Amino acid sequence: MADQSSLEVAMTLIMYGGEAKSCAVEAIAAAKGGDFPRAAAKLELAQKALLQAHHAQAEMLTKEAQGENTELSLFMVHGQDHLMTSIAFVDLAKEIIDLHKKFKE
Repeated sequence: MADQSSLEVAMTLIMYGGEAKSCAVEAIAAAKGGDFPRAAAKLELAQKALLQAHHAQAEMLTKEAQGENTELSLFMVHGQDHLMTSIAFVDLAKEIIDLHKKFKE
């Protein structure tokens, strides 16, 4: 079983990764409706959520580099997967929003 610290990091990655993806979905929907200021605001929230997840991940990586091994658990694998998928989703949302802008012009 994962230790409490490792579990907290995993849950942080899952929570903020999910928040980032949700904001990106909302940003795409806003752009689809032509509301580009709202789309930009939602993308900014997505980036802030990714930054929070990144801080948790960086803290864990720093501890690992200092010799504090992190127990690998299914929660951590899921958290890392959730974060990486969310990063890709936010990147794609930016491109989709740009396409919507070009179509509206």
